[in-house]
Amino acid sequence: MQDTDPRLLLLSPRDNVFVLRAAIEAGETLTVSGQEVTVQSRIGMGHKLARQPIRVGDKVLKYGAPIGTATRDIAPGDHVHLDNLKSDYTATHSLEAEKARFGGTA
Repeated sequence: MQDTDPRLLLLSPRDNVFVLRAAIEAGETLTVSGQEVTVQSRIGMGHKLARQPIRVGDKVLKYGAPIGTATRDIAPGDHVHLDNLKSDYTATHSLEAEKARFGGTA
């Protein structure tokens, strides 16, 4: 058994998230750090998936650097995005305004 699905990219050994190399469809089961998880909703390529449990208040690490703070507990295999992450660099209201302006995901 493979420890982690090959569609998940670890950018730094310090990271607590993977980056998706390809979209994952809702209902797919994949292996995340040796644990099988079922994805609840479609997650697009380039988005983040939790590598390990991330507790509310923990820093989310990507490229070995903090990119934000968890706003709720995040389980391995969960999508890490605006609903559970507060950016340390861009105010959430700015991200929401961009999302509304362009009709997509921030």
